[in-house]
Amino acid sequence: MVLNYIWISFILVAFVIATVQLCMGNTEVFPAIIESTFASSKTAFDISLGLTGTLALWMGIMKIGEKGGLVHALARALNPLFRRLFPEIPEGHPVFGHIFMNLGANMLGLDNAATPLGLKAMEGMQELNPHKERATNAMIMFLVLNTSGLTLVPVSILVYRAQMGAAQPTDVFIPILLATTIATMAGIIITSIYQRINLFNRAIVGTLLALCLLVSGMAFCASRLSREDMNLWSTTVANVLLFGIIVAFIVAGVRKRVNVYEAFIEGAKGGFETAVRIIPYLVAILVAIGIFRASGAMDVLIGGIEKGFRLAGLNADFVGALPTALMKPLSGSGARGMMVDAMSTYGADSFVGRLSCIFQGATDTTFYILAVYFGSVGVHNTRHAVTAGLLTDLVGVVAAIVVAYLFFY
Repeated sequence: MVLNYIWISFILVAFVIATVQLCMGNTEVFPAIIESTFASSKTAFDISLGLTGTLALWMGIMKIGEKGGLVHALARALNPLFRRLFPEIPEGHPVFGHIFMNLGANMLGLDNAATPLGLKAMEGMQELNPHKERATNAMIMFLVLNTSGLTLVPVSILVYRAQMGAAQPTDVFIPILLATTIATMAGIIITSIYQRINLFNRAIVGTLLALCLLVSGMAFCASRLSREDMNLWSTTVANVLLFGIIVAFIVAGVRKRVNVYEAFIEGAKGGFETAVRIIPYLVAILVAIGIFRASGAMDVLIGGIEKGFRLAGLNADFVGALPTALMKPLSGSGARGMMVDAMSTYGADSFVGRLSCIFQGATDTTFYILAVYFGSVGVHNTRHAVTAGLLTDLVGVVAAIVVAYLFFY
């Protein structure tokens, strides 16, 4: 229901802004909007088509892991923590293994692997869902953890900074790590308040403390590495772990006398079907976003925020980076374009250039994730998922601004 209202709002606001521009003599605005609808729908199909092979691959690998028993073993190991964050899911259920695999891939920045693993987790939660068109608490907690975008090694952002001529591309690594960790912890707290989950127990507190220690340790190690060494180590470790998972699943399947090839084919078929199912949902959300941008509504919003801060006598130097922050919940590629544009316009080592990179790494694409994940299982009533996701995004944006001022202003 919330997505419905947001979708309608995007279209109506865009129409009003475009009409005003037309009255002011801008005759190009409506052709630009129509062009964006066709371009956005094509992009949605291209994304789905591009996901097909990856989905088939990882759904097949996960099916081998299930039949080989590794997913169940992982689920049992994570049971003390996950049964508190996801109380609706039975103890030791295999879906815990899928959730962990997805979150782990996200932390390593392996987006191509994270999405198929996340869709597999959603399928498992949907099997437990008594009301198939209504999101469960477990689904919402899982999606908020995804939208918070915890990434321990933001390799792509560092590469873009290097390409844009930054003197020290890795100088945003620690600020991004801090901002994304704050956003993730906020997402857990916000969703737990909605779902009345008691966070004050040994398993959750211990995990959050361990996460803080891990982030602190990585920040300390990163501060002692050169850009080349950090990029090399982060990329190598992530890919070795990923390939190690594939090998471990296959070995486990062989030990259990599973027909590994047949198991892979069975899972891969499900991946193809999932890719087809998400096309309408992606078209709907990406077209609305494209219209919103093409109408000039985004520019009006940014201008209004800047004026408000200036009139209040507050520092508004961060506003130049806000397009990246506002675009991130809507479109990953759009936010990436805004980040590059900010570095190109203001300089890669400027305050705005660095802040745009922190925005890019602090959270993930909320509406894209909701559209793809809920669309893959046919859930229409998203309940508090959008609200919790956007509140998490807001915390991530505020954290990014504060951290940027502390480090770079």
